[in-house]
Amino acid sequence: MSRQRRRPWIVGVSGASGTPFAASVLRGLLDAGESVDLVVSRASRLTLLDETGIAFRDAHWREDLRSWLARGADGEPDTFAVRDGALERVRHWAAGDLAAGPSSGSYPAKGMLIVPASTACVAGVALGLSKDLLQRAASVTLKERRTLVVAVRETPLSGQTLKQMVALDEAGAVVLPASPAFYAGATHIQDLVDFVAGRVLDAAGVPHQLYRRWEGELGGGSRGRS
Repeated sequence: MSRQRRRPWIVGVSGASGTPFAASVLRGLLDAGESVDLVVSRASRLTLLDETGIAFRDAHWREDLRSWLARGADGEPDTFAVRDGALERVRHWAAGDLAAGPSSGSYPAKGMLIVPASTACVAGVALGLSKDLLQRAASVTLKERRTLVVAVRETPLSGQTLKQMVALDEAGAVVLPASPAFYAGATHIQDLVDFVAGRVLDAAGVPHQLYRRWEGELGGGSRGRS
């Protein structure tokens, strides 16, 4: 019997503020038993350093990813346990590697999640540019009719960006603004981050327990805080 072929979710992290969203999505995918191909843009490394103090290095990506995933949205280190077995299901591709696996439509992938997505990233994907691996992988995902979720993290939005978001929607992408809701009974910044991450995973069809779902009863959020 042949070994089952690996089919990862590609996770692209652009330079927008919101690296805790990416960490929560990555933890959710790994907790669900999924494999992940990770692309961290050059701009996002500056954001990650600014928001967490973590320098993401190609030569030490596994060590840096562990620190990132263990960190809570409030900045506390070692908030989450990160298992070695989970990290073994992650493959990292350098953002400048346009010969990487995800750059080709023949590469087996389930789809792609861009979390967070900057307006520059939105523009590049909407216009079909391939200036780096993140944009190229997104273009491949669209042309192969695979799931592409674009978690836009920017405010306010210009008219040009809104037009580009409509173009992404028409191309088949799920445009998902990083807008947390409060009906789930959030009591901590991590709850708000996990709500957005959970909605990203919902769009990808990945099961999770990151937030309390609406069940048609008023007051559920306030009961969650009692």
